[in-house]
Amino acid sequence: MIEIKGITKKYGSFYALNSLDLSISEGTVFGFVGANGAGKSTTFSILATLLQPTAGDASINGKSVLTQPEEVRKQIGYMPDFFGVYDQLKADEYLDFYGASYGIPAEKRKELIPKLLELVNLSHKRYDYVDLLSRGMKQRLCLARCLIHDPKVLILDEPASGLDPRARVEMRDILRQLKTMGKTILISSHILPELAEMCDEIGVIDGGNLIAHGSVHEIQAQLKGERQITVKTKGLPDMALRFFEEDPFAANVEYDEDKKVVLFTYRGSEEDQIALLKRAVEELRISSFSETETDLEDVFMEITKGADPA
Repeated sequence: MIEIKGITKKYGSFYALNSLDLSISEGTVFGFVGANGAGKSTTFSILATLLQPTAGDASINGKSVLTQPEEVRKQIGYMPDFFGVYDQLKADEYLDFYGASYGIPAEKRKELIPKLLELVNLSHKRYDYVDLLSRGMKQRLCLARCLIHDPKVLILDEPASGLDPRARVEMRDILRQLKTMGKTILISSHILPELAEMCDEIGVIDGGNLIAHGSVHEIQAQLKGERQITVKTKGLPDMALRFFEEDPFAANVEYDEDKKVVLFTYRGSEEDQIALLKRAVEELRISSFSETETDLEDVFMEITKGADPA
């Protein structure tokens, strides 16, 4: 569905993007993670045909952003991080204007607009002026505008930026619904745990370089293969401590007297961990053995810590 091949964007000697390669399958929700200036918005602007790359090319549904920009625009709905609304228009008039811009007949627009407003939970604001809407409502109205021509791909740059917790939940629920409709969605956000909840794949970009790419589980596994393990034992804490200290892949082994658990960092493979659990059950009185998932925020900080900008 989306193919990015060697995309580079230079401003003088500065690389906003450096030979970016990326392939995204149809129906995927892809999250782009990166700090301000990492290259997310530059990538999205190129995919939206608003910015010409210095080198490389990208295609959406087989259409090149360089040689077929008009065809690409028919395939995408683009929501930039800073968007404009027309304050003197009502919500339905705003959507009607964009529908007319895409050449959608008036009768079809009359049928389509109520459905879009219902999708983004704005039916009750249909006749309200845009400037009276809250920021979250404006965000959802702009999402409806992106959908007016039924695009196959949505490119959403920081759609939850500046929203309160309730508005973020509403936006996340709408995106999940769009996923069930078969849309391919590219979304960037600094709210990393939310990306983990709704994305099939995540790409970490830093200094114009894609430094990690995969499923949420695969990205988490890149954190040096370390996992935090908690083991609850019954009696004989000294024996449990010695047992785990002797394992070559266990580090920072300690006993929490209050919780009656052994805590340690594990650096072995998944097979090593399975073998360790089997031995522990045979030799110790184990009541629970659990792994604490690495927070995506920690993964991002660890992965980008050693990345060199272009």
